[in-house]
Amino acid sequence: MHIYGAAAPFLVEKRGYQGIMEDKEKGRSRKKKTFPVLAAAIAGAVITVAAAAGAGYYIYRGKQYETVFFLSTSINGIDASEKTVDQMKKLISREIDSYELTIKKRGGKTEKITGEDIGLHSVFDGKLEEYLASQDPLEWWSSGRKQKDYEVQVMSEFDEGMLEERIGTLELFQEENMEPPKDAYLSDYLPGQGYVVMPEEPGTVLDKEKTAREIRKAVAGMEKELVLEELDVYEKAAVTGEDPELNGIADKLNKYANMTVTYLFGEKEEILDGNLISGWITMEDTGEVSLSQEAVTAYVEDLAARYDTANQKKMLKTSYGPTVEITKGFYGWKMDQDTEAQALYEILMSGQSQAREPAYLQTGASHGDNDYGDTYVEINLTAQHLFFYKDGRLLVESDFVSGNAARGYSTPSGAYPLTYKQRNATLRGADYATPVSYWMPFNRNIGMHDATWRGSFGGSIYKTGGSHGCINLPKTAAKTIFENIEKGMPVLCYHLEGSESGSSSRGSSSVVLGDSGDGGAEKPAPAPSPSPAPTQAPAPTPTPTPTPAPAPTPTPAPTPAPAPQESPADPGAAAVPETSPVPETESQPVEPETTEEEVRTGHPWEYGPGTTQPAQTEGADSLPETAAAAEEGGAPQ
Repeated sequence: MHIYGAAAPFLVEKRGYQGIMEDKEKGRSRKKKTFPVLAAAIAGAVITVAAAAGAGYYIYRGKQYETVFFLSTSINGIDASEKTVDQMKKLISREIDSYELTIKKRGGKTEKITGEDIGLHSVFDGKLEEYLASQDPLEWWSSGRKQKDYEVQVMSEFDEGMLEERIGTLELFQEENMEPPKDAYLSDYLPGQGYVVMPEEPGTVLDKEKTAREIRKAVAGMEKELVLEELDVYEKAAVTGEDPELNGIADKLNKYANMTVTYLFGEKEEILDGNLISGWITMEDTGEVSLSQEAVTAYVEDLAARYDTANQKKMLKTSYGPTVEITKGFYGWKMDQDTEAQALYEILMSGQSQAREPAYLQTGASHGDNDYGDTYVEINLTAQHLFFYKDGRLLVESDFVSGNAARGYSTPSGAYPLTYKQRNATLRGADYATPVSYWMPFNRNIGMHDATWRGSFGGSIYKTGGSHGCINLPKTAAKTIFENIEKGMPVLCYHLEGSESGSSSRGSSSVVLGDSGDGGAEKPAPAPSPSPAPTQAPAPTPTPTPTPAPAPTPTPAPTPAPAPQESPADPGAAAVPETSPVPETESQPVEPETTEEEVRTGHPWEYGPGTTQPAQTEGADSLPETAAAAEEGGAPQ
């Protein structure tokens, strides 16, 4: 059985395969006969049910939009899609509840007014309900695809009394927080800039009425920010930086303050600019600029005090080696302060910058280490020896005779400018009238000149037989100096201890190194010795040693005695030294027509040369009659 039972299915299956296939064919034939009727019935039922269901859902869905807004609906910028009126009120109210107005003040500070400060709340006037009622719920499908934006005009309300109270408590209205505006003004002089119009400062004082009005407007419009700087609410300065009158004043002042006057003192400069000028100018009520004449004068006085060298000590490295200090005399630069002050005033008033040299009453040779330069006469009163340098080269070296020390006529030391030079002058005093060929005064009426009546120069002649103060020179030396010296050139007189010379020289032995008339060759000056001891020039031809005459007893106010007379010139006789005693004789007038006004008394440096003879052509050998007389023996000066 187990086996049958096990094999039976196989046998049945194998035996009945054809039968089974025949049964299936029979069944298929039966189904084909009933399908069309049944399928149609089922399809109709399904469609009916589906249509009913769809319609029901659409109506159901549309029913919801009786209480909510369609999709794609916005109210005052807030998305109202599928939201109820109450929900929208809450959303709108939430926006209002969080409202605050930020007030931006000048300077970057801010203040706020909140909705709570002013009792701000929502007010709904039925517009939301109207918008919702206007919706057709059955149009939800088509309406949901179209954007709808609604605006509600009145949606908030605040308490005006509370707003006014809050405005009154704002810090921006408190007096202690207000800075008044400041007008534009003209600065003091600024170096490198001049006078500058400084702009106005706006301040923080508000027009309260205007400002409150702008705040109310902002709150009513639910604005979130109010920038006061953009509104016309701040008090303004009365004078602004663009003020034409103020700028006109600045322009006028800067015309003077921005100019410069550069004073030239050799390689040095003094620049006068706005740093000083600004303190000298003022603006008058008439709108005109005035300049202080007193300040200009004081400035020129200061320049003169610092740069004038006249009447100042001078250091001279002598031809003997040592350096001497010359403390007297008036040689050097001397500014004409009155003329220069007036010139500077006019320059400043013109407003034109320039460089200039000051006006001088007297000039020096140089603005360098020494003001006398390298062309000067060096007169050693102790050694009675002279050197004339021109352009740094020794041109003349000669002995001389200076003022009579015994009679109180000693030649003063000091640095002096040559006053002028004159050919063929007659030097007049109370008791003499002396013609000379070459007259070169330098210290008032003390000067250099030829002394043809003298046979000897140098040594100690001056102590008792000297002049009335002038420098008596051999004619050859005087001539060469005269031909090479000009007005204003320095004459430096000094004493040098230890340089005395015990011997005098003949007039013909003066050393003329560069006499253009004689064609002598110019030689460089000998290098000064570093030793204090003087380096003497080559010894001149000796002359008989003079016998000094007793010096007259000086009196407080000496009256010059008649001038001593030299012995008449005799080509065959030896010259008589000036220091030999000569009896005083009554002075004879050289020119009978001399008037009383031409006769003066006192020392020669107190009165000056008297009437001079007509000038001769330089280089002429002839002299006037009076000069010729002097050649034969006359009163020396």
